[in-house]
Amino acid sequence: MVAPRATALGGRTGAVVLADADVPAALAVCAVDPVASVLASSRLLQAAEQGVRRAGGELWGYAEDGALHAVCWVGANLVPVLGTSDPDVVSRALTAFADLGAARGRRCSSIVGAAEPVLGLWSRLRRSWPAEREVRAHQPSMVLDTDPRVAPDPRVRRSRPDEYDLVLPACVRMFTEEVGYSPASGPGGPYEVRVRRLVEEGRSFVLVDRGTWRRPRVVFKAEVPAVALGVAQVQGVWVEPERRGERLSEGGMAAVVEATRADVAPVVSLYVNGYNTRAVRAYEAVGFREVGAYATVLF
Repeated sequence: MVAPRATALGGRTGAVVLADADVPAALAVCAVDPVASVLASSRLLQAAEQGVRRAGGELWGYAEDGALHAVCWVGANLVPVLGTSDPDVVSRALTAFADLGAARGRRCSSIVGAAEPVLGLWSRLRRSWPAEREVRAHQPSMVLDTDPRVAPDPRVRRSRPDEYDLVLPACVRMFTEEVGYSPASGPGGPYEVRVRRLVEEGRSFVLVDRGTWRRPRVVFKAEVPAVALGVAQVQGVWVEPERRGERLSEGGMAAVVEATRADVAPVVSLYVNGYNTRAVRAYEAVGFREVGAYATVLF
């Protein structure tokens, strides 16, 4: 691949905050590995339509002699993406991003993405940013680009807008269980808006139990918030604790994969904590295969 040019750097070498005109070049960097970069590229597609600032973030780039080799999407999360495997260029890029991050300060709640740039960047940034709350250094990155191996659960479907009040509590419980604190901030808060948007866009999937409890309850859910360059990444997979052990995740994920491959993207990806061996086995049973590793630094 010929490295794209960064207009904000001209013919110079270094790391800078890129401009709207550089979004196509940044997407070209992401296209080197669409699965590893989907968190960043999905936001860059928004930036291509709305502008970087209106897409809710900032875009950093590292170039040598004007050729763009790495980018970072900086919003609620910082997502570094490498467009090269040259170890010397990678080292220089991560060092330059760390210097830029030290100068601009931490505004993100996490650093997340492919493990190499995440861990390499954090090893350099930790000298200048506040201490991390947790580092999840190995999160297998998995993909499925064929029909699932298990039968899709026919009860799993896209959430309806009128079910938002059912979906939101399940999402909050999942996030709290996974990250350690509640994301809820009240009606109109950023997390609530995100959940509503995913429901309205048909990227929220649920299985609703209407018979076990007094009121209907979501017992399986998953979202597909990141879609770009032919890849759709599933996040927020969760099963009601009282229903775990019933293999709801296998049939549920098979249904999510089938629907997503039909009308969203041909490749479905996800990443999972390496210590969650039960989840890894469930995804493997559905047909997902490991293709790399993610990492997450939580603040």
